[in-house]
Amino acid sequence: MAVTLADVAARARVSAATVSRVLSGNYPVAESTRTRVLRAVDELEYVVNGPASALAAATSDLVGVLVNDIADPFFGIMAGAVQAEMGAPAGEPGRGAEKLAVICNTGGSPERELNYLTLLQRQRAAAVVLTGGAVEHPDHAAAVATKASRLAASGTRVVLCGRPPIADATTLTFDNRGGARRLTEHLLTLGHRRIGYVAGPAERTTTRHRLEGHRAALGAANVDQDMERLTVHGLYDRASGYDATLELLRRDRGLTAIVAANDTIALGVCAALRDQGLRIPEDVSVAGFDDLPFSADAVPALTTMRLPLHEAGARAGRLALGREPQPPGGVAMVRAELMARASTAPPRG
Repeated sequence: MAVTLADVAARARVSAATVSRVLSGNYPVAESTRTRVLRAVDELEYVVNGPASALAAATSDLVGVLVNDIADPFFGIMAGAVQAEMGAPAGEPGRGAEKLAVICNTGGSPERELNYLTLLQRQRAAAVVLTGGAVEHPDHAAAVATKASRLAASGTRVVLCGRPPIADATTLTFDNRGGARRLTEHLLTLGHRRIGYVAGPAERTTTRHRLEGHRAALGAANVDQDMERLTVHGLYDRASGYDATLELLRRDRGLTAIVAANDTIALGVCAALRDQGLRIPEDVSVAGFDDLPFSADAVPALTTMRLPLHEAGARAGRLALGREPQPPGGVAMVRAELMARASTAPPRG
């Protein structure tokens, strides 16, 4: 039997009118009341019947694309590629094949991510694409898995792009561990043995996987260095790269190379080294990850691991629309490619 508005009101101990106000968002409601209502909605798996959906299993022409930060080229490239797939495919001139892609900017907030998933379920989205790494917290992981299961049960395709696999979702996972390992192996092959690492936020899966790959390369080469001491965490932005580099140099002025968890961080690393009077790569080599558009035009050009972000986003869009067969087991690995450029060279002496 379908859950009704009255059921939600009874569970939240409010009137049906209050539930309606919370769900419409058009009237002011006390935050405690709003939280109670939304919790009841979630617990009862209540889904608002849209005016254009007469059947419970009906879906709309809406596709939600969740990103951490649309201003970050990493997410912008993938979101743009997903959105480009929403038009009618070649050979289908008829109307009705297009979908409306809505970009949902979470700002890295786990709560906002879950809220968007709830809103997209209420809108009976045709598909949902989640991009980038996930927050490493068991409660959040369980909550996302539950949301994905409910979305799938209601007919919504769920696709993950650059995130660890979960049930009821198709996943394009990035080879962050393998790519990071090959990047550090490149520096080791050049002769570097004192290598600093600027990591992203500790709570993100992408951060952990790339750091694990880096340390695996050092361990396999029997490099004798304090990995914890020569690792600094920060945000995935230029300012964090700058500040982390100053801290690494304070800890070990003799570093001959610094690996950044992404290319944006690497820009900050380069700026800090120059401000300290150090040359790249003559004094310190620098490497990044992702191969964002500016990487080849940096001075010197940045050595990095290339992730085919546009191609991955486009494939995620096709999978979301059912225009491409599911990969075996529902999971496909997106490989990273080493782009060796002028920012890395053998250490002096």
